[in-house]
Amino acid sequence: MTIYEDEMDFIRWLFRQSPHLLYQFFSIPFALLFYILARLDCLTLTHRYVYLMSGGCVLAAVTMGPYACLLLVPAFWAVLLFCSLRPWNVHPWVLGTLMCWQTFWHFLIQYQEYWLLQPSNTRLLLTMSAMMLLTQRATSVSMDLQEGKAVPPTCVAGALPYLSYTLYFPGLLGGPLCSFSQFVRFVEKSGSVPPPPPSPLRPVLLKCLMAFSLEWARRILTGFLVSHPPGLAPFWAPTQVLWVWAMSVALRMRYYSHWALSDALNNAAGLGFGGHGHSGAPLWDSMSDGEPWTVERSSRLSEYARRWNGTTAAWLRRLVFQRCKVARLALTFGFSAWWHGLHPGQVLGFLVWAAAVQADYRVHRRLRPLASSPGKRLVYTCLSWAQTQLVITWVVVAVELRNISSVWLLCRSRASWFPVLHILLTFFMMCLV
Repeated sequence: MTIYEDEMDFIRWLFRQSPHLLYQFFSIPFALLFYILARLDCLTLTHRYVYLMSGGCVLAAVTMGPYACLLLVPAFWAVLLFCSLRPWNVHPWVLGTLMCWQTFWHFLIQYQEYWLLQPSNTRLLLTMSAMMLLTQRATSVSMDLQEGKAVPPTCVAGALPYLSYTLYFPGLLGGPLCSFSQFVRFVEKSGSVPPPPPSPLRPVLLKCLMAFSLEWARRILTGFLVSHPPGLAPFWAPTQVLWVWAMSVALRMRYYSHWALSDALNNAAGLGFGGHGHSGAPLWDSMSDGEPWTVERSSRLSEYARRWNGTTAAWLRRLVFQRCKVARLALTFGFSAWWHGLHPGQVLGFLVWAAAVQADYRVHRRLRPLASSPGKRLVYTCLSWAQTQLVITWVVVAVELRNISSVWLLCRSRASWFPVLHILLTFFMMCLV
């Protein structure tokens, strides 16, 4: 009875903390049903597109309620632009209109939270998360059209793959960004001819287990932090820094669990199969936003930035970094803050991250050659990893706190020393040149 009560208590806590995780988990059987029906040739190509699109509409209605229309409007609008505009003109219109629509609702949420002091609306927040992912997919298509990598739809039937891509349910609430061409190949190859990917049941179960294990560990760590606040530690004590670092770890666990479950949902439908390894085992890693071990062992800020939320980082690089001529790093991180909602903590956190990454290039360029022996390289790597962890700790906490008062408390903590010292070290090295 006690175990049952603990499990129910955990589920209630999980639904309050991360409702999108449970929604995605309950979507996995429908993704597996799509895989089975497509493999048995019970679905034609058109039916596969309709299944994925209608599943997205149903999932939006269940999770977002009346706010689902806020997501459907930009989805249909983007497809209308794909059909009506010339390929080289569609990208500015898609990017401009969808970002304006998204920004309006982000500012409305800030007005309700900061000025009217109203509690956050869970359904509206889920809608905004899905809207951000929709903007990703739509701008990815518009760039493909602009670069000649996709054929513009010329009729209603030709627009079905585009509409299905913008609303397909495995990627509606989260998940790695899948390119339009990859999505089309996935739908076309889901049938029995050509042979579909192997059964995804094993990777789905493993990733679900990983996601809920991370959430359970996050709950334990969060409870420990709440019951052991740092208090008024002495000036020299590292207690405050360690507490903020642990808080950042708990926040990052939420992202890792979300990514693992999103991968599982996509794999359940057959999306993400990457062929077979050297031993002949199937690989399901062609689409992923990052794993804890891969990301957290990064010893450089620039490396961490590329690995963290990998498909979004690649999208930002393609959308902003590769298209700008000046201040490319600052503009990329600045656009990321805009896309996330322009909360005060997000703006400050992303700008500090941009400055720290720029400093990272200069610092390692000067210091790396000094580590000549294997022992020195090991020490250098360990110190670099620790510095990366401390800077990322400040950035993640600042982005998650969002409001000005909480960010100000973070700025007054000892955890702020590390990003500041990292950036100042760059100016010191520039003066020595």
